[in-house]
Amino acid sequence: MTFDEFTAEIGLLLSRMQNEPEDAHEIYQTLKDRLNEMRAYGMPLPQDLLDLERKLEEDFRSDAGEADVAGTT
Repeated sequence: MTFDEFTAEIGLLLSRMQNEPEDAHEIYQTLKDRLNEMRAYGMPLPQDLLDLERKLEEDFRSDAGEADVAGTT
């Protein structure tokens, strides 16, 4: 896959995440897979995508932590 193909697919994933919030975790996993593929190919990752990846990871971790806390009360 070329850099342009990766960035186009990532753009579609971001649109889906916005339009289909109920599937956000699945879309995040796919996004993470694409970014890891780009890393494996030695492609440069734009800082905004790295920042987004970090933010989404934090959001999903905090959501999982809230679910754990809610399940124990």
